[in-house]
Amino acid sequence: VQLVESGGGLVQAGGSLRLSCAFSGSFFGRYTMNWYRQTPGNQRELVASISSAWITNYADSVKGRFTVSRDNDKNMVYLQMDSLKPEDTGVYYCVTRWATSYWGRGTQVTVSS
Repeated sequence: VQLVESGGGLVQAGGSLRLSCAFSGSFFGRYTMNWYRQTPGNQRELVASISSAWITNYADSVKGRFTVSRDNDKNMVYLQMDSLKPEDTGVYYCVTRWATSYWGRGTQVTVSS
């Protein structure tokens, strides 16, 4: 399994970004896909996840602002981030697990105040 994130960048507070994660491997539809972020203070946080049954979960800090989705035909997972805040700044990682953990290299999101 290989994961490649894209879509990060610099945005003003209140703006939006859409992150994408491309999954390379087999049986994508069976995997729960997760978005983690690591803040400048080096805290790592599970931001959102979407299961193979399309059940979604969000960190309290992003509920109502972020939306995770997947496209099983394209082997892609997305994180739509709206109403961004400076505290959303960090490196966002696409992560999945199947016997072991797989992490992408991350994409930087910077929200200016």
